[in-house]
Amino acid sequence: MHSKGKGISASALPYRRTPPSWLKTTPEDVVEHIAKLARKGMTPSQIGITLRDSHGIPQVRFVTGSKILRILKMEGIAPDIPEDLFHLIKKAISIRKHLEVNRKDKDGKYRLILVESRIHRLARYYKTKQQIPPTFKYEASTASTLIS
Repeated sequence: MHSKGKGISASALPYRRTPPSWLKTTPEDVVEHIAKLARKGMTPSQIGITLRDSHGIPQVRFVTGSKILRILKMEGIAPDIPEDLFHLIKKAISIRKHLEVNRKDKDGKYRLILVESRIHRLARYYKTKQQIPPTFKYEASTASTLIS
């Protein structure tokens, strides 16, 4: 969005949407693992990485039939604000903290403007999709309370 990159390369998922034959984990066990990891405070992407690396579950969707975030919503432990918006707000807070110390950092100030415009754009999208309340408003002064 705010960069000159034009790359489209990415890894491709397997065509078959069934769980691998060597995977002996049941969907109930996977849901249980996801709920346990979410209660520890992990984000949906961290849960997916942990399941892939530590438990040998390549794709949760192929095993359970639904995505991690949908499972968390069914369990009632989904995060309040979406993960990408959360990380953008976190990034804006850290840039602001940096600019308090380094006031002359013009490039940092410019990057903060870009990050905050992405936050506003994403918040507008999530309001239309009703993922965040329509009263949600990003303000730099209250941003740190959104994160904690």
